[in-house]
Formats: sequence, C-alpha cells, structure tokens
Amino acid sequence: MERKAIYAVIICALLAGNNGLLIKSMASMSTGSIAWFRTAVPVLFLIPFLVKDRELHFRGTPKKMLLASFINAIRMYLYLLAFLYTSIGNAVVLFYTYPLFVTAIEYLFFGQKLQKSQTRFLLLAFIGIVITYAGKPFSFASNDFIGMLSAIGASIGYAITVILFKSETQNYSKNQLIFYQNLIGALVFMPFLIGLPGIGLPQIGIGVLYGLLIGIVVFKLFFYGLKELTAATATTLMYLEVVSAIVLGYFILDEKLSWNILAGGATILISSFYISKLNRKKELASST
Repeated sequence: MERKAIYAVIICALLAGNNGLLIKSMASMSTGSIAWFRTAVPVLFLIPFLVKDRELHFRGTPKKMLLASFINAIRMYLYLLAFLYTSIGNAVVLFYTYPLFVTAIEYLFFGQKLQKSQTRFLLLAFIGIVITYAGKPFSFASNDFIGMLSAIGASIGYAITVILFKSETQNYSKNQLIFYQNLIGALVFMPFLIGLPGIGLPQIGIGVLYGLLIGIVVFKLFFYGLKELTAATATTLMYLEVVSAIVLGYFILDEKLSWNILAGGATILISSFYISKLNRKKELASST
C-alpha cells in the first residue's frame, strides 16, 4: 500500500509539472479566462458529490474560509501571470519559495520562534532569488521582471492560504477544501468568460482539461498518497514537480537553462526543502 502511495504522489508531481505547458498553450485567452477554468471546473465538478454527501455547506469559521478563497483567487491570477510572462523554469522555481514565506508569516504574525538554522535558510533563499534574476532588467517593461515578480507574489499568497486552510482542515472534508479553495475565484473570474472572443473549442477543451487535471486529479492523487505516507515524504516527493516542469519547458518549448536559473533554482529549492523539514519537525514536537 505504501508503494502505491509513493507512486501516486510521484505521478501527482509529474502531472503538476504540466502546469506551465497548459497555461502557455492557452496564451490566446485572457488571464482571467484561464483563471476561471482553473477554479470553476473543480467547483462545478465537485458540486454533485458534495450534494450527494450532504457537504455543500460551511462549517468551522466561514469568514476565514472565504478570506482564504479570496486570497487564493488573487494568488491564482498572479500564478498564471508568472507562467505567461516568464519561462516555466523561472516561474516554478520562484513559486516554490512558499515554504519560506510560511515560516516568515508565522514568525511575524503568529509569534513562532525562528531558529538560527531557519534564518540561515531564509537568507540563502534570498540569495538564490537574487542569483535567479541576475542579468535581467528591473523594469515593468520587462516580461521576465513582471513574470518573476508575479511568481513571488503567488508564492506569498499561497503561503497565506496554506496557513488559513490548515487551521480549518479538521472541519472540512477534502472535497470541501478543494471546493471552497476555488469558490471565490470561480465567481470573481466569471466576467472574463463572457463571450470568450476569438476562443474556439480546442482552447475551451484545454481549459476544461487544465481545471480537471490540475484542480482535481493532482489534488486527489496527493491526498491519496498522504493517507499512507508521512507529510514529510509526500511533500518531499512533490519537489519532482519543479524538475518535471523545467524538463518539459526545455524539451517541448525549447526554453533555455541559463547558469543563474540552475544555480539560483538549486539554492532556492534546497532552502525551501530544509525549511519545510524544520517546520515539520517543530509541528511534530509541539503535538507530542
């Protein structure tokens, strides 16, 4: 059973690595339209299951869930901008700084103590970000600058939603969490869907595939793996998403792998990995 769980998370990470390819294949759509497919498809798909299980209602703290869903909508928009404006490698590497921001937010706003090792890894990650952006212009006229800034913004937004949703996990089923995570986005981005000028059935088909694959299949595989594996093992395996995304971008889109994306990306991922590991150790220690 554990082997199946490992395979499930590996497949999950490899599928998640297709994020950038799918987003770039929908570049003829507006960012808001892509965001609608990503958020609305999971919502519409899950409604029958939630009705059947009598779970189409709020529990716990509804205001917190709605706030998290709203922040997730903003995060989703920035995430899409990141992949549309810069390379897949740049976007996915910078997005994976989110464990660092989780640590920083918990320290600044929730009084969590910061260990010396955590401080060192936070500093190392910042150096990695600087290396990744080396040689690129700091200007809003630069697509790379907009894309990479959006990736960091999406990372911060994701870190906030991780903290908010985490505090409510005991009150909701997994289907409910996925549903409410995307609910506000599905409503907010609906106006971008009207008319879909110049968009044909192939693009709509890709949009639906994107919403189902990334919004449902990826999450289901991850949750399946998480049942049998420790959180440490599951989240560590998810770093394969970064490798998968960069390899796909290189071979399919012919994206260049510069020295700074390799060196800076490695620095950021190592920092994020060890920050996540330290955070999980703290959680385990506080729960015993």
